[in-house]
Amino acid sequence: VQLQASGGGLVQPGDSPRLSCTVSGRAIRNGAIAWFRQAPGKEREFVAGILWSGRNRYHSDSVKGRFTISRDNTDNTVWLQMNSLKLEDTAVYYCAGRDSTRIATRSDEYVYWGQGTQVTVSS
Repeated sequence: VQLQASGGGLVQPGDSPRLSCTVSGRAIRNGAIAWFRQAPGKEREFVAGILWSGRNRYHSDSVKGRFTISRDNTDNTVWLQMNSLKLEDTAVYYCAGRDSTRIATRSDEYVYWGQGTQVTVSS
């Protein structure tokens, strides 16, 4: 399984960029995809997760109401719509996958990782 994250860049506070995670190789039919982020000097943090079936999703308290994770059933893509960005959302954003029908929030429970995409929020 290969994951590739894209869509990051330099944005302003309040902007609404969208990140994408493209999954290739073996399909994660009974698994979950999650977004994590890591800011300089901080631990990797769970942002949001979704079952590959799309039947369940979960967002961390820090992004709930601002970010939305979704899955496109027409192709193997998971999206992270980010709205009302704040300076503290600056981080490298990673997508990760696991072969389990449970959305885990610990990074060590995910075995497939993309390369990360930098999101910098600056005025």
